[in-house]
Amino acid sequence: MTRSGDGGAAISLSGVRKRFGEIEAVRGIDLVVPRGATYGLLGPNGAGKTTTIRMILSIFEPDAGDVRIFGEPVSQGVLDRVGYLPEERGIYRRMTVRRALQFFAELKGVPARASARRIEGWMERFGLADRLDARVQELSKGNQQKVQLIGTLLHEPELVILDEPFSGLDPINQQVFKDVVLELKREGRTILFSTHQIEQAERACDHVCIIAGGEKVLDGSVAEVKRMHGSESVALTLAEWSDGVVELVRTSLQVKELRVDGVELEAVLVAGGDAQALLEELVRAGVRLRRFERMEPSLEQIFVERVRPAGAETREVAHV
Repeated sequence: MTRSGDGGAAISLSGVRKRFGEIEAVRGIDLVVPRGATYGLLGPNGAGKTTTIRMILSIFEPDAGDVRIFGEPVSQGVLDRVGYLPEERGIYRRMTVRRALQFFAELKGVPARASARRIEGWMERFGLADRLDARVQELSKGNQQKVQLIGTLLHEPELVILDEPFSGLDPINQQVFKDVVLELKREGRTILFSTHQIEQAERACDHVCIIAGGEKVLDGSVAEVKRMHGSESVALTLAEWSDGVVELVRTSLQVKELRVDGVELEAVLVAGGDAQALLEELVRAGVRLRRFERMEPSLEQIFVERVRPAGAETREVAHV
């Protein structure tokens, strides 16, 4: 549902900066999160992701720049339409789970009858129905994180912001969180989550922004980022092992880097490299192949290629 003043974006940042003493944590970031998008804010630890999120939510005031949610300046009324799961988990450990969740719901103005129904539904969904009257401190760390996620969603927010939601979770609970993100996505909610686990973002996101050293490195839809900012590669399976064939691929003018695992090869092409030209070169040499397949780069490959070490010179910003 679009409200008056929403504009075309769920979140927009323009020239946002934040300094802590001598450290400039965020350096003039421009960002637009489309309504209904699942948007990943990616970067190494210390990149400025959490600081950026806290400025979006007015936990920190930016030193410069403009922040808007649903096209409006950030206010309590706007924030009531937002659900936020912080990186630092915080629930009252001595409360029962039921009371802690009721408290979260009350903070967002959810009527008691509606909150009771939603709490029971979510606890059932997460396999915690029998833990409603347990104290929070009696739950495992993973189950405490589930409870806090439930608290984030009880008021059925239009915008959900999750800061490092997968951190510290075992693979089973990571899958539970991913399933919830995908469900929210199907419902048309806007989701912004930060992570340094790039493979998680690749599975869940349709848009990404990579930041490092407080600066934006690139942003755009996942498809556009992969098409425009990664090295194309080719997967080859040889009919039989041959040192000569491996050396032929390695020394091809089309190949920048070659990874070898038995008869399985992955050739990373040079910028502007032509996969078809490589195939023709191998065919002319009489090489027998079981597989020759062009592969798009993974987000992790792009991340490694584009993120420079801390303290490097200003990065070229690419927007697609």
